[in-house]
Amino acid sequence: MSTFPRPRPRRAVVIGGGLTGTLAAAALAEQVDEVTVVERDTLPREPSPRKSLAQARHAHILWSGGARAMEQLLPGVVDEWLAAGARRIPLPSALVSMTPQGWFRRGDAEMQFLISCTRDLLDFCVRRRVLELPQVRVLERTSVSGLLGSAGRVRGVRAHSVDGGVQEFPADLVVDASGRGTRVVQWLSGLGVGPVREAEVDAGVLYASRLYQAPPGVGDFPLVNVQPQANRGTPGRGSIIAPVEGGRWLVTLCGTRGAHPPQSPDGFERFAREVRDPVVGDLIAHAEPLGDEVTLSRSTYNRRRFLEKARGWPEGFVALGDAVATYNPVYGHGMSVAAQGVLALRAELRRNGPQALGLARRVQRAVARPIDMAWQMAAGQDVLYPDATGPRPTLLERAGQRYIDRLTATATSRPYATRSLLEVMTLSAPATGLFRPALVLTALRGPSRAPLTAPPLTAEERASVQCDRPGSPA
Repeated sequence: MSTFPRPRPRRAVVIGGGLTGTLAAAALAEQVDEVTVVERDTLPREPSPRKSLAQARHAHILWSGGARAMEQLLPGVVDEWLAAGARRIPLPSALVSMTPQGWFRRGDAEMQFLISCTRDLLDFCVRRRVLELPQVRVLERTSVSGLLGSAGRVRGVRAHSVDGGVQEFPADLVVDASGRGTRVVQWLSGLGVGPVREAEVDAGVLYASRLYQAPPGVGDFPLVNVQPQANRGTPGRGSIIAPVEGGRWLVTLCGTRGAHPPQSPDGFERFAREVRDPVVGDLIAHAEPLGDEVTLSRSTYNRRRFLEKARGWPEGFVALGDAVATYNPVYGHGMSVAAQGVLALRAELRRNGPQALGLARRVQRAVARPIDMAWQMAAGQDVLYPDATGPRPTLLERAGQRYIDRLTATATSRPYATRSLLEVMTLSAPATGLFRPALVLTALRGPSRAPLTAPPLTAEERASVQCDRPGSPA
């Protein structure tokens, strides 16, 4: 009786156990026998803050393009968020938003949507689902110190545990999901891969956030935000009220260099009234602060590593999420871009398997596509603020930005422009759709109605928060 050797188990390593890393582990678990997630922190067993994710205390929104991607990766996860108290905000009908070109009109139709909840809840629901998969194990309090292999192929990682132990983990595929603190450029350089071109745009944005108990009886209150204005020669100020689980409002204020929000509770509300429109300050005046803590964050720069353009990309290695690009959080694209990058990884794995030649390069190029749009929106705006650092926009980029400004102004009153802009903004359609001939013609025609002069809150919404200030029709 002849016997055949059992095939070697297919293994993958994910660097980082955050949102991107756990989503990547779910995609990999379909195709490999073992997925090892190497995480430097201790992961919370409930919806609570993670040590290395300080920005989680600020308002986070998950655009519909990102929510659909996560639902494909983890069917039913959207319902889990909603069951735990997250809000599904239809757009633009439940959005009170002042763009740099004026207030959006709300109307009754749902063109897109967003998920609003705390980052702690969003991450927890994903993490719980993924860590229940039998193929997935997590090594906590362990940090990756380097890649194993050569310039031609990465074959695993070297890691150090908190007690000083050193281990090597062989793998057919390594995914870097280690976030803003990634050392991907140094790791690749150590293998002889590179150089990697990088770009950074920093407007010096500072965020200040505070939790409030929403006034009783407000029901499904809309998401309210006032966006900063770039290219005006003055610092930008912005504000947002994001309804989150527990009947609370997560309020985040932001300001660029020269207009930073304060950390004091008294100064917090005062700053909210100094934004272009004081609507957020008016609303929180009637809400109960939950404690005196105001949380600040300065990790708001835009940085991109053009990994897809690096020469001689090694087999067996892929970088995703913030390890590739980070954005000013005011644009809300980080989570959605990461989820779509994981979808690109899963699609390639399903087509060819984890050991296919050229897989890593194809994935890295696919990951760059949603990054392109998010980068243009975030870095392209932030570089226009006073004292911002980074490469200045080219003539073509400035012309494109003028067109987007014109289209946004048009979208404040023309539903076709509103729908098209929301499709791209929510990562539900490629940015090329903004240049369809019919849409360009609509933008040239401009707005069809005079701009709103006040936030489009309904009479019932104003009454529910005791706001005496008149509003525009919703």
